[in-house]
Amino acid sequence: MYFRATKKQSCEVSLSDPIDSDKDGNALSLLDVISSDDNILDEIDLSDRQVKLYRYMADSLEDREREILFMRYGLLGKKALTQREVAEKCGISRSYVSRIEKKALEKLARCFEDPAPQRP
Repeated sequence: MYFRATKKQSCEVSLSDPIDSDKDGNALSLLDVISSDDNILDEIDLSDRQVKLYRYMADSLEDREREILFMRYGLLGKKALTQREVAEKCGISRSYVSRIEKKALEKLARCFEDPAPQRP
């Protein structure tokens, strides 16, 4: 009876069982060999959020709000600018840039909370 039970388990392999050793003599397990980076999932999540961000920006923001956010945060590969630099480019005050930026970020935050697109 004992041999039948052990024969069934003889094909089972644990991921933490040592299968070899590295050049320093440390045991390598199957888990070490087949494991993958968790960064892949993070990169996919980041990419998905970027797509959503640009879609929400296109759907929810006015042209001026979108333009200011692109300049302020360096989106689409552009260099990020200070509020003062954005104000000079747009011909408005720095405080007005701040208000527009804040309003646009609040709209985007609402979009991420409630994904239904909202037109201004």
